[in-house]
Amino acid sequence: MKTSPLKLAMIPVLMFGFGFALVPLYDVFCDITGLNGKTGRIQASDIDASRVDTSRTIEVRFLANTGTGLPWSFEPLVKKMEVHPGQVYEAIYRVRSSSKEKTLGQAIPSVSPGLAAEHFNKTECFCFTQQALEGYETRDMPLRFIVGSDISDKIEQITLSYTFFSLDRG
Repeated sequence: MKTSPLKLAMIPVLMFGFGFALVPLYDVFCDITGLNGKTGRIQASDIDASRVDTSRTIEVRFLANTGTGLPWSFEPLVKKMEVHPGQVYEAIYRVRSSSKEKTLGQAIPSVSPGLAAEHFNKTECFCFTQQALEGYETRDMPLRFIVGSDISDKIEQITLSYTFFSLDRG
């Protein structure tokens, strides 16, 4: 059986096209399944204080990690908090550099269960911008958030996890 050069040339083209299409396909898959736990951002002025649901509470757990190569320690000052959907809360994370040099990092958030992510919104977060720490600097960083009052009654616990990654070259 002969394989034409045109058919062989099409294989890399199709592989490239499939690889290129994976990003939007992954986004659609995450939207359908609720995976990937990306949080939202909301302006403080857009919060409707009349929509606070005081009849229920949701436990929010806070986790913190640092990626390989970043000489920082990173932790939430409070490990968990009981929140009313629709109300704004603040949590503080503390970061410490163990390097004598200035270092640069970026925090990436993740929420689980993934279906809760669309209801977890931040008005202020250290993850919105890159963070630079001077040598041996310690800093407290606020996170202001709201769990939307339209979140499912089935969700009783949310875990917010941040991982700081190094942005330093080298």
